[in-house]
Amino acid sequence: MPMKPKLRAAFEAELREATASESRGEVARAWRHLERAHVLSQAYAGPHVRVHCRMFAFGWRRRDARELMGQLARILVAGPGSWLGRAPLGNTGGANVGILTPMPIPEDLRALLDA
Repeated sequence: MPMKPKLRAAFEAELREATASESRGEVARAWRHLERAHVLSQAYAGPHVRVHCRMFAFGWRRRDARELMGQLARILVAGPGSWLGRAPLGNTGGANVGILTPMPIPEDLRALLDA
């Protein structure tokens, strides 16, 4: 099932903000937007894998070996996890959190996901 238009728009906006923030040198802000895009994408295999690829690229640019290894594993399981409904809700997707750890969903994102 494809993302609903409003959810897709929010997802794409988070990815654009991540790119813009990183280009301004706002690394922490860029990562936060990638995490938010991840939360929005978890139920959709294509977007879910896409955001993990973006997180991998972010880790590559930072020369962060831990993030690179964490994202490789996540890229491999993101699609099947979404298809099987096994993606842990709210998980922000970085190597700094457990791959199966559910996390609270910010209210603004919860409203988009519930719509």
